[in-house]
Amino acid sequence: MHIKLLFAKPDGLVLGAQIIGHEGVDKKIDIIATAIYAKMTVFDLQNLDLAYAPQHGSAKDPINMAGFIAANILEGIVDIKHINELEDSDFILDVRAAYERKNGVIDGDVNIPLEELRNNIADLPKDKTIHAYCKTGLRSYIATRILGQNGFNVKNLPGGHTTYLAYQDINCPPAQSQSLKDVFAT
Repeated sequence: MHIKLLFAKPDGLVLGAQIIGHEGVDKKIDIIATAIYAKMTVFDLQNLDLAYAPQHGSAKDPINMAGFIAANILEGIVDIKHINELEDSDFILDVRAAYERKNGVIDGDVNIPLEELRNNIADLPKDKTIHAYCKTGLRSYIATRILGQNGFNVKNLPGGHTTYLAYQDINCPPAQSQSLKDVFAT
């Protein structure tokens, strides 16, 4: 499931969302529609107590997680750069485990698994912005926190390699009528 949440700065008022995925997407959009109607903020999304079944998912719903991510951005806890904003000169850090790289990489990246980051921190450039990614964004978020607390200028690539694959249309045949590039560009 890919969630693009639109919110106002600085108050975090929820303005809209796009969600792409399979089962349950309609329910997530209904939650966002209700949040918009109720004039809720991303801070409210963090605290929604949504029903779940432990055997089918985690206690924190994807809507809660979108709220956490947006709140972290608004509060300056994490800075982000979207996949479509990457430039060839950017320093890109892959914090996934080496075995995960068989599923693909972002060209020109450097791989230092999160578990090894603290031991290899001296090998990273302090004169460049580091753009960290993992599979979905959680480990790269942790990496950005570690690096930021050690004086690095760092940004998280939200959605990680999963979003990168979608953006590159790797899993979409060329005959598709609408590209995910178009969805993420708006």
